[in-house]
Amino acid sequence: MIQCKNITVRYGEKTVLDRFSLDLPERGITALSGPSGCGKTTLLRVLAGLQAAESGRITAPVRRVLLFQEDRLLPWRTAAQHIADVLPRARRGEVSRWLALTELEAEAESYPAQLSGGMGRRLALARCLACGGELFLLDEPFAGVDLPRAGRILERIGALGVPVLLSSHQAAVLSLCGQVLEAEGPPLRVRNTISGQKV
Repeated sequence: MIQCKNITVRYGEKTVLDRFSLDLPERGITALSGPSGCGKTTLLRVLAGLQAAESGRITAPVRRVLLFQEDRLLPWRTAAQHIADVLPRARRGEVSRWLALTELEAEAESYPAQLSGGMGRRLALARCLACGGELFLLDEPFAGVDLPRAGRILERIGALGVPVLLSSHQAAVLSLCGQVLEAEGPPLRVRNTISGQKV
């Protein structure tokens, strides 16, 4: 089980997570849906190990990968080079696999300035997935991506067999996830829309 237990995070006088607890399944895709500023990104950063908590405990796989809200692409690297940069030498042959997963095969030699906003987002996602991991934390992975394409990519991500926690405002994306946690706050509170149970 992937678990947050009594996590507290404050930014100055603002409490974003207040003794927050959550259990996540070890398989499948879970979505966080809620207004901007309610604490979704902070939770993803805590789970990724990039944000220290004032108190509480995280139980999660060691290899966790976070997709940031910003694409963070390097303007001097092609799409293929962005993927190759994160792959160990023994896996360099996988570049085309990750570009294909995000439907960017035709853009392998394109630079970020030559990509649309949605393409740039897909490249950032491909690079994140290529890093490998035992838990993927995806912050708005389909911003600017057309919904039919997002659905196809999400299905392929699910087939990787790695647990995923993503945040999204897109109803069509949320409908494809195994469970949806409706978020409100701060401090962050979530409700499982399948069971209707507060967690």
